[in-house]
Amino acid sequence: MPHIITTVNVNGIRAAAKKGMLEWIEATEADVICLQETRADDKQLATTLAAALDAGWHLASAQPSAKGRNGVAILSRRQADAVRIGHGDEEFAEAGRYIEADFEDLTVASLYLPSGEVETERQVEKERFLGSFGPYLAATAAAAERADRHVVVCGDWNIAHTELDLKNHKGNKKNSGFLPNEREWMGSVFGEFGWVDVMRRLHPDLQGPYTWWSYRGKAFDNDSGWRIDYQVSTPVLAERAKQAVVERAASYDLRWSDHAPVTVQYR
Repeated sequence: MPHIITTVNVNGIRAAAKKGMLEWIEATEADVICLQETRADDKQLATTLAAALDAGWHLASAQPSAKGRNGVAILSRRQADAVRIGHGDEEFAEAGRYIEADFEDLTVASLYLPSGEVETERQVEKERFLGSFGPYLAATAAAAERADRHVVVCGDWNIAHTELDLKNHKGNKKNSGFLPNEREWMGSVFGEFGWVDVMRRLHPDLQGPYTWWSYRGKAFDNDSGWRIDYQVSTPVLAERAKQAVVERAASYDLRWSDHAPVTVQYR
């Protein structure tokens, strides 16, 4: 089973590749890398990741139907036993927002949940996604328990669950990503739906660690960020997590995305 899993929103894989992402992949010890917001079709993705694929990585991807938007993928050091795209909701079947890959008794998923924007159709779309994805998560956790399987959903969830998960929580209570109903939904994921926030399990009282910082102003330099990138796992797998870190760039100019990789080492 893969022991080191990383997730990162690349904010456009072709742009990230020009800024140092490929060098990061070459240096990583991860067994599996979940990518979000690739903004590339399957051919463009394979071309951009050619060096990694030539080095032995395997690629599974869900290209977006809308050009230049969304897109998720999973890079792995071994070929997946099976791959599935989508979570059963026809509206999002070709949106490039969700993909799963099986590795023996482990399923790794890459998720790019809609970001939303208050009082716009984007927020309505986000709420529709939450409406169908919640039951899917609940059913998946229950099925995994019955089958003695492990599942981890990695990705950009675009919701900060608690005040520990963003710097300016007072100023964002009416903004998408920190709305009361979104936070309540995340509470259900970690409650009745049967999942565990792996980072928070290991660091229950830590502010952050943040995973996204706006490119505007001094957000990165002041560490004024959001924790919206999660590894969310079934309970037994969460107990096997022994280390979780955010691979924050050493300086602003060394960033290749506005997100940072989140890496978890499992026993």
